[in-house]
Amino acid sequence: MPERLALDYNHMLSPRLGEARGIDPARLDALAERFRAVHAEVRRRREAGELGFFDPPYDTAILDEVRKFGDGLGQAFETIVVLGIGGSARGAIALRDALVAPFWNELDDDARSFYPKLYILDTIDPATIGPFLDRLDLGKTLFNVVSKSGSTAETMARFLIVRDRLAREFDGDGVRRHLLFTTDPEEGALRRIARDERIATLPIPPNVAGRFSVFTPVGLLPAALVGGDVARLLEGARDMDRRCATDVLADNPAGLFATLQHLADTDKGASIQVMAACCDRLYATADWFRQLWAESLGKRTNRAGDDVFVGPTPVAARGATDAHAQLQLWLEGPFDKTVTFLAVRDLDEDVEIPAGAATDPALAYLGGRTLGELLRAGRLATARALAERGRMNMTIELPRLDAHALGQLLMMLQIATVYAAELYGVDPLDQPGVERGKQLADGLMGRPGFAAPEASPPDPRFTSR
Repeated sequence: MPERLALDYNHMLSPRLGEARGIDPARLDALAERFRAVHAEVRRRREAGELGFFDPPYDTAILDEVRKFGDGLGQAFETIVVLGIGGSARGAIALRDALVAPFWNELDDDARSFYPKLYILDTIDPATIGPFLDRLDLGKTLFNVVSKSGSTAETMARFLIVRDRLAREFDGDGVRRHLLFTTDPEEGALRRIARDERIATLPIPPNVAGRFSVFTPVGLLPAALVGGDVARLLEGARDMDRRCATDVLADNPAGLFATLQHLADTDKGASIQVMAACCDRLYATADWFRQLWAESLGKRTNRAGDDVFVGPTPVAARGATDAHAQLQLWLEGPFDKTVTFLAVRDLDEDVEIPAGAATDPALAYLGGRTLGELLRAGRLATARALAERGRMNMTIELPRLDAHALGQLLMMLQIATVYAAELYGVDPLDQPGVERGKQLADGLMGRPGFAAPEASPPDPRFTSR
C-alpha cells in the first residue's frame, strides 16, 4: 500500500508555543462540529457539479486521451512549448519541476530517454518571448496553447505571434501540425479556430476553474509528454480524496490545514501564510499554491454580497535559501505569519560531503555527512527556532517525491482551499478582482466592447524623476 503524506501541526498549538501565541487545542476542538457543516456544504456543491476539480482524477477518458496524444503526435517533436498564463501554466510547471529530472532541457536526447524538451511560458515580457522564439527550430516544435476561454489576452497575443511565424515558414497544413489547443470543449475563440483550421485539441472540463486545473489536460499533458507517471499522479489524488471523505476534523488532513490557517488568521492575526519548499523541486508547487490560495480566498464580499474584505496572503519560499534571506523576519518580526514546510522524508538522491576534505579543523564536522542531512537539519532547526519564539509553523511531509505523493499533496491543497472558503464564507470559484483588471487592460488595448479607463495623468508634484 502506498505511503501517505503526514501533516505535523504540533508547532501551531499553544502547548508548544505558549498560550499567547499558539492556537488553543480546545479552540480547534470547538470547530470540529462546525467543520461537519463545512464538509457537508463542500460535498453538496461537489454533487451539484460546482466543484469540478474533484472529477478529473476519476475520469479515465481524459487520461486515455492524454496518453494517446502523448504517445502519438506529441512524440513527433523535439521541443514542446506551452503558452499559458496563471492557472493555465502554474500547475504544469509544478508537475514538471517535481516529476522531471532537474535541468531537463539541458540533458541530451539519451539522458531524456528521447522525450522532448519542455518549456512552459508564463510571461508576456517581450525581452523573454522574442529571444526565446528566435532560437527555436520551428520545424521541430509543437506549441500547446492553453486557455479555457480562448480569449485570455496574454495567451492569445503569443498565439498570434507564433502562428504568424509558423505561417511564414510553412504552408497552412504545416502550421496546423505545429499547434495544439487545450481549451473549452465547446465554446470560445480557440475552439472556433480549431474547428475552422482543423487544429488538434484537448478539453478543459467546463466546471473546472483554471487554478484548479492541474489534474486536467492543462497539467497532465505536459507532464505525460516528458514521461511523467500521470496515472500514479491521479491515483495519489484519488487516495487523498478518499482520505478527506470524512467529516471528522482530526482525521481529515485538508480540513485540518484549512482550519488551522483560518484560525491563525482570524484568531491570531497571522494573515501572511508562508509555504516553504524544503527541496528545490517543490518550489513550483508552493508557487502554484500561492495563486490557488490567494485567488480563491481573497474576496471583498461574502456569498450574501456583504463587504467582508477577507483573505490571507500566501507567500512561496525556498527552505534553505530563505532561511538565510527571510528567517530573521520570521523569527523576530511581527507575529503575523504562519510557515508551512513542504518536506520529503526519503530523498531519491544525495551527495556526500567528503571526509577529510576540510583543510580547516572548523569544517571537519561536515565530513562524512551529506547535503540531504544538512537540508533536513536546517528544516528541523528552523521549525524549532520558530516554535521557541512562539511562531506558528507546521510541516507537510511527503514519504518521497514521486507522482503518487505529489498527487496526494496537490489534491489535499485543492480540497483545503474549498474548505477554507467555506470557513471564510466566500466563493472559491469566482475572481471579480481579476476580471476587472482584465476588462481595463482589454479597454486600453482597444478591444471592442471594453471601455478604456479615463486618462489620469500623474500629478508632477508627486512624481520623482
